[in-house]
Amino acid sequence: MNIYDELKWRGLIHQVSDEEKVREYLSTPGRSMYCGFDPTADSLHIGNLVPLLCLVRMKRAGHNPLFLLGGATGRIGDPSGKDKEREFLSIDKIEAQAANIKAQIEAFCERNTGSKAEVVNNYDWTKGISFLEMLRDVGKHFTVNWMLAKESVKGRFGREDVGISYTEFSYMLLQGFDFYHLFNEKGCQLQIGGGDQWGNITAGCELIRRKAAGEGFALTFPLITTASGKKFGKSEKGAIFLNAQMTSPYAFYQFWINTDDRDVINFLKFFTFLTEEEIAELEKSHAEAPHMRIAHKRLAEETTIMIHGKEELEKVQAATVALFGGGDVKSVDSATLREAMEAAPGIEYTADAIPDIPQILIDLGLAKSKGQARKDITAGGLYINNERVSDPEYVPAEADFIGGEVLLIRKGKKSYGLVTRK
Repeated sequence: MNIYDELKWRGLIHQVSDEEKVREYLSTPGRSMYCGFDPTADSLHIGNLVPLLCLVRMKRAGHNPLFLLGGATGRIGDPSGKDKEREFLSIDKIEAQAANIKAQIEAFCERNTGSKAEVVNNYDWTKGISFLEMLRDVGKHFTVNWMLAKESVKGRFGREDVGISYTEFSYMLLQGFDFYHLFNEKGCQLQIGGGDQWGNITAGCELIRRKAAGEGFALTFPLITTASGKKFGKSEKGAIFLNAQMTSPYAFYQFWINTDDRDVINFLKFFTFLTEEEIAELEKSHAEAPHMRIAHKRLAEETTIMIHGKEELEKVQAATVALFGGGDVKSVDSATLREAMEAAPGIEYTADAIPDIPQILIDLGLAKSKGQARKDITAGGLYINNERVSDPEYVPAEADFIGGEVLLIRKGKKSYGLVTRK
């Protein structure tokens, strides 16, 4: 199947400059295409997954995708989708974030294709260009009228409260110059990106036509929204990052498990490499037994492996079974247990000052008094690491602490607490 046709059945094509020519371009292996990622944060997030996955899909289809780091454009700020000016980051911060994102891209590409990513940085070809050269060699080819018609600036133009600076207004020229440079140096004729990038991408097509008498193509993805109408990619705690230190593998897995039933099949198309036949089978299973959450589990498995690897998935699954399926909590590593219990109350004690269970329940807020705590324990409703404890005078021993660090307290079926030993 032509990769263009695959993107189409997955529902990932929003706008395309010339469908027939783009499809023809992608029919021959070895074609180049690119997408840019500005280093505006320490990590990519799942909102970046569609373009990131698309480049990897291209590589798996035999093409030569270019992953562009915005070392230059990140210094300016893209006005697309923003209703006010971005705050400038320090150069050191931009470079550090660019290094982090490059490492993420390389790891992601190698994990999912078995080969290395070709990462390019637009600062490398922009840093030597003078202001006069940019105005003469690039700015000359654009009219202000044409630029003002683009959605990326139209929404900000004429607003006295925020407006748009010349700096952000010029972002389009820089992105257009990137496309022109990669067209000349890499033979790249296709740029891809989110729907809000249409104006910036077509600026590159225009520059290639005017300055190189060549042809560039544009392809954008739709804005992903949930069935409830919300923008995809946010949880109650904010963005879901691809960096394990910013969003734990457990939280990442749980985000996908909690996908709305109405979204799960579309998300399997958007965010996995599963085939049309595999997804059709999951859709059938989901329709017949939605309570089994087979499609949700597969979605969470595929995305977690894709980002964090199979070993991390197995840790997360072990924790899920142990906590909610009656498995052995002691088989879960302490770090994953902490992540899983992040929302539960916690208390920390020194190794030589561990109190008895009734006091621990009070400290965790799971009992109002020692009398109530003893009553709950005697009634058989208290568990340490999923094992019932009926002695109201029991003091946790070193062996109770998983990895020598944490133990899980459960009162009844749903009240959890985490005890840390330092």
